[in-house]
Amino acid sequence: MPKTLRIPVVAVIMLLGSAVLPVSLAAEEADAAALYEALHLSEIVAIMREEGLASAEQTALDLFGGPSPSGWAGAVEAIYDTERMETEVRAALDQATSGVDLGPIIAFFTSDPGAEFVDLEVAARRALLDDEVERMAKEEAAVAASEKTPLFERVDRFVTVNDLIEANVVAALNSSYAFTLGLMDGGGLPEGVTEDDILGGIWAQEPQFRASTEEWIRAFLVMAYAPAAPEDVEAYIAFSDTEAGRAANRAIFAAFDGVFESMSSALGQTAARFLASEEL
Repeated sequence: MPKTLRIPVVAVIMLLGSAVLPVSLAAEEADAAALYEALHLSEIVAIMREEGLASAEQTALDLFGGPSPSGWAGAVEAIYDTERMETEVRAALDQATSGVDLGPIIAFFTSDPGAEFVDLEVAARRALLDDEVERMAKEEAAVAASEKTPLFERVDRFVTVNDLIEANVVAALNSSYAFTLGLMDGGGLPEGVTEDDILGGIWAQEPQFRASTEEWIRAFLVMAYAPAAPEDVEAYIAFSDTEAGRAANRAIFAAFDGVFESMSSALGQTAARFLASEEL
């Protein structure tokens, strides 16, 4: 079995829904496109690509025990192709929000404070691409947690209301499973390894996934929401704490999960090919 892989956490984009209403397909597609723009998902996809490339370098270290082999970087860049990723995310978003009246959601995220939170989240996510910034953000969040600052208390309630830890842990486990299955399908695992073996190995790592997820999400949100007015964060929490909002949130996670699983599977199959070529 390969060593623990660093799987990037799924993008944290919370959407606040409304009741499910019948709307025309054309209107649904137009609203989904407007929502995509309102949430700046093109920027998120670009950041996801950078995270994926960095994660793939760590994967190479885990699998090959040293620098990535010749051709690895090009193969990985083909997997994390921005245009293809955007196409998949747009299609997944269309499907995940089908039947939902997105008007109130779009209105929230194109006006304050919703629009401000989109900008803050994107800026923080981009800043965390830098390893040193990520380290400092985690340290600051740890201090805020130990001191129980008002900001950390609000972030903690936001995390709980939106079930961010569990949803992202599941996403990370699914991505790791998809990667390892891809590795097995490509012949990159020892003969005799079964899907049950893979599941057991991944579940054994669940505490590590959970601890990493909790640390990263709280660091990300403390960093992102620090400039926001306390009352605006409270408004964001209040919007999130509705049944419709939770339903929309689940749909968005499902949409992104599929894209991450697809890329993880492709990365596993690619890794298997490189492992086979090294053995020749």
